[in-house]
Amino acid sequence: MVLTRVLSSVGTSRHVLIQQAKRNIGVSAVALQKAKLDPIQQMFVDKIREYAQKSKASGGKLVDATPESEQALKESLAKLETVYNAKGQDMTKFPAFNFTDPELDPIGMSKE
Repeated sequence: MVLTRVLSSVGTSRHVLIQQAKRNIGVSAVALQKAKLDPIQQMFVDKIREYAQKSKASGGKLVDATPESEQALKESLAKLETVYNAKGQDMTKFPAFNFTDPELDPIGMSKE
């Protein structure tokens, strides 16, 4: 109510002041929200951090892998090697693409 009285007395710059107030409230709400996490968000963040630590400790291998799951991975990779004739290539690595631009001939223009 007080804000409305102040804004009505300002006149023409009222629209600008309202917009700035909304922006400031929006920014401060995000800052306050980052400070406090609800319990479910906190558990999720903790699990991500725990997984990151386990991933670093495993040295790039599967995290919390059982011998059965490691054997299943080896069998799947062997099957991929035979299906796609990729003997000796790392099938877990993202492929590298190398594109080159073709030479274009100018149409309707003389070469100088």
